[in-house]
Amino acid sequence: MSVTASSTLGRPQLVHWRTAIFTLFLLCGLTFASWASRLPAVKQNLGIDDFEVGVLLFAMGAGSLIGVMSANVIVARWGARRGLSVTLVGVAIGLFVAALGVDALGSYPVAVVGLALMGLSFGATDVMINVEAASVEQPFGRTLMPLFHAFFSLGTVAGAGIGVAMAAWGVGVTWHLGVVAVVWFVITGVALRFVPASERIAEKAVGAMSPRRERMHAALEVWRDPRTYAIGAIILGMAFAEGSANDWLTIAVVDGHGETEATGAIFLTVFSVSMTVFRAIGGPLVDRIGRVWTLRALSIAAGIGLVIFILAPNLPIAFVGVALWGAGASLGFPLGMSAAADDPTKAAASVSAAATIGYVAFLCGPPVLGWISHQIGILNTLWIIVALIAMSGLASGAAKPIAGSKVGTGHH
Repeated sequence: MSVTASSTLGRPQLVHWRTAIFTLFLLCGLTFASWASRLPAVKQNLGIDDFEVGVLLFAMGAGSLIGVMSANVIVARWGARRGLSVTLVGVAIGLFVAALGVDALGSYPVAVVGLALMGLSFGATDVMINVEAASVEQPFGRTLMPLFHAFFSLGTVAGAGIGVAMAAWGVGVTWHLGVVAVVWFVITGVALRFVPASERIAEKAVGAMSPRRERMHAALEVWRDPRTYAIGAIILGMAFAEGSANDWLTIAVVDGHGETEATGAIFLTVFSVSMTVFRAIGGPLVDRIGRVWTLRALSIAAGIGLVIFILAPNLPIAFVGVALWGAGASLGFPLGMSAAADDPTKAAASVSAAATIGYVAFLCGPPVLGWISHQIGILNTLWIIVALIAMSGLASGAAKPIAGSKVGTGHH
């Protein structure tokens, strides 16, 4: 949906559209965390070892990456709404099949197939809801992207909490995730009715009667734009800063600082809460000082926070470091997405390219860090993240809004 098309919608339609996208972000977070929270039960029920758990996660991750990379072609051919009508159903089916594979059927191959389908659909969905979020920002003339991502974070907290309760009450994985799949299917189906159709814009972006090759060319052309890589550098650094905390923070607290596993969980909670709070308040900050200065300030905060955590002589100081780290890492991904979508005619392709870079960091980062930490220790490994955060800060200028954009300029 372009600025010109969205400006023809009335205020109630715009509000319904915005609410629908908030709902999709929330459900994406909740559904993803619901699955992740039951991994110990999945491992136990299927009788698999850590390597086989890794294969499960790889199936989902590889599917996600393919979904992300294909999303721009889907949007170029059919528009985001029609694309979402397929991928949202794919997530529900994939999760349901995986849930059946874990408990009801006790079949590892079925679980792998279900997760690969869920990942494929989830990756494409992620890009398309980011394209829609960037589109709905423009008519409101305010930075909303961080708030959309805050809803995703809230969803992960809710999903993890429900998962803990389900595990404590002994609810089977099939029942738990099966219900989540049904809830996802029903609510996303309702939300999608309030997303405006955008096929005309997709055609305008690549030529109304373009043959398939020309459409593909337009979808891939974005990879020749230097701005894509500069925005990618912003997202890469901050995706590492966020992903490394999700995967390695608890281990760094236990192995690096010699604390208990429970303390490690508290650290991860502090990081997540700090990140969510800053995503919730990030929009007004960007509208006040602009996208570029916000990214620069937060990259400094993230870098300083991580250095404090690495060097902390005691727990209170380490907590301060983690809170700064979470706050600093909070807006890199959403503002990178927002910047990629500045030009409505190239939004789908640009957001897809930026998301691809981010997903590669999320997927490849943790195993690479794990291998390095095996050689030099986890706290020493985190210095690599400090360097990547610095790179992200130096690349921040690429997020400057293009001419005609109504968001991210500051001075509102």
